[in-house]
Amino acid sequence: MEQWQKDLVEIVETVADEVERFFLGMSEMVDAFFELTEEFTEQVPNIAIEVDQYLQDLTEPMFEAYWELEDIVTDIDPGFPYSVEPTAEKNPACIGCTHYHGQVYSGNLLVCAMHPHGCEDENCPDWEKEEY
Repeated sequence: MEQWQKDLVEIVETVADEVERFFLGMSEMVDAFFELTEEFTEQVPNIAIEVDQYLQDLTEPMFEAYWELEDIVTDIDPGFPYSVEPTAEKNPACIGCTHYHGQVYSGNLLVCAMHPHGCEDENCPDWEKEEY
């Protein structure tokens, strides 16, 4: 056998050994990863229960204080705007109008820009159909 053939066989054997070592190393890493994943999976339910208990212990006193304050503060306007829909009894001319605003600010209802306190007639001259 000539020298170049011997060198080629030696190179092929070296590459085969390196590839085998690479895949053995990868196999060991994958096994270690699966072991770590199994350990983590076993601990996750315990962690979730502990976090849930912690959050419950943290929020329970706040909720109790909130419910106590709600009992005390019932007639005070929260100061935050809230919506009021027009009804047949209150602002009937505004039902279905695109201009209707219907937000209460600090206890004051803003009906719309043209009629801040609402239209006094049953038919509003500025009424326009609401588009959907």
